[in-house]
Amino acid sequence: MLTFYHAPWSRSFSIFWLLEELGVDYKMELVDIRGGAPDSYRAIQPSKKVPAIDHDGTIVTERAAIALYLGEVFNEKGLAPVAGDADRAAYLRMLVYHDAVFDPAICAKAAKLAYTSNDYPFGTFDDMLAHLEDILTRQPFIAGERFTLADVIWGTGINYTMSVLKELPTRPAFNEYLARVTDRPAFHRTNERDAELASKEPALQKLFQPG
Repeated sequence: MLTFYHAPWSRSFSIFWLLEELGVDYKMELVDIRGGAPDSYRAIQPSKKVPAIDHDGTIVTERAAIALYLGEVFNEKGLAPVAGDADRAAYLRMLVYHDAVFDPAICAKAAKLAYTSNDYPFGTFDDMLAHLEDILTRQPFIAGERFTLADVIWGTGINYTMSVLKELPTRPAFNEYLARVTDRPAFHRTNERDAELASKEPALQKLFQPG
């Protein structure tokens, strides 16, 4: 049994979408991260955050790790380059780069944190931005010429930080990339289901009220 711990309209959207792309059976457990998840959830995720998965007793947290794990477990789906594949190194690197560099750099910018590149291991926002734009200008997908699970993670991250948070500047390369990766049945299905879940969460219901 694969159990997915999720909160609507959160970072775990990426794993929700990823599971839909894989088309595997799973059970969803909702975690009330806004109202206060129970301390018992720390046995799954020590900071009481999402996402997390429990696959037949194997618990995996952190988006990059979950993507890597599921891509290997369900490698017959063809969404994760295997060892020896020319795209394997870029796939691994960009999954880690998203969580280790992109996300903290975005958070630092949103918090208006002033620092130099050597102050933090994730470096500067401007360096990250230039690197990401260069990659998506040169190739259609984040790890090369084909869609992989890394594009689920990056598609979610770019979409939220550019379209909702508005901390990532709009760039033609980003818009074109989003058009490619979000034009998929699994994305639209996940988006609709997540909005339905969000509409039922007390902390989010006011966003659905007219006016």
